[in-house]
Amino acid sequence: MSKTVLITGCTRGCGYALARVFADSGHTVLGCGRSSAAVEAMNATWGDPHAFETVDVTQDDAVAAWSRHILENYGPPDLLLNNAALIHPNAPLWEIPRSAFDAVIDANIKGTANVLRHFLPAMTARHKGIIVNFSSGWGRSTSPEVSAYCASKWAIEGLTQSLSQELPAGMAAVALNPGIIDTDMLRSCFGGGAGQYPTAEEWARKAGPYLLSLTASANGQALTVPGAAES
Repeated sequence: MSKTVLITGCTRGCGYALARVFADSGHTVLGCGRSSAAVEAMNATWGDPHAFETVDVTQDDAVAAWSRHILENYGPPDLLLNNAALIHPNAPLWEIPRSAFDAVIDANIKGTANVLRHFLPAMTARHKGIIVNFSSGWGRSTSPEVSAYCASKWAIEGLTQSLSQELPAGMAAVALNPGIIDTDMLRSCFGGGAGQYPTAEEWARKAGPYLLSLTASANGQALTVPGAAES
């Protein structure tokens, strides 16, 4: 059965790779990203029934306007993937500039909350939908020089656990550790060592079907993509 999938941060990396897998499988993909050029290219290439918009999820008013458009034209998503995230350059906590620290918190935590704030009322009204908030191995463990990112992903774990207790029967909220994937974000931390891990495209071929298979019985679970590379 075809599903409507909504993905934040869909213009690059894992988000883009997942969007491609879902679209190729016959599902309707709705998404947002911050790059207007990338969004325009996706709309031109994919076309109806898919739709992509330029949205900065840290801006609550922008998310509110986007959600109104999506809900009026497509209805609530069956699968909502909060994937948009940033990471800061490797550095000890005391050397991370305030602007970089704030940007990570604003995107990774507040951005997730903004999306949930505006899509959940319609989803809960019909008692249907799966919410996947992207966490990380660094949301369940820590490493040096990535403290703000770790803090943001640990917050996602707690936010998702609490949310799962608020949802009506028939819905689920899960925190997902995608595993280690060779993306621009990983390369900013690992450098050339990121090349030993699966590409986003390779990862998405496994992750996409897994995400589509999630049901309400997964509510509250902290999940990891099966077979994903882990540290």
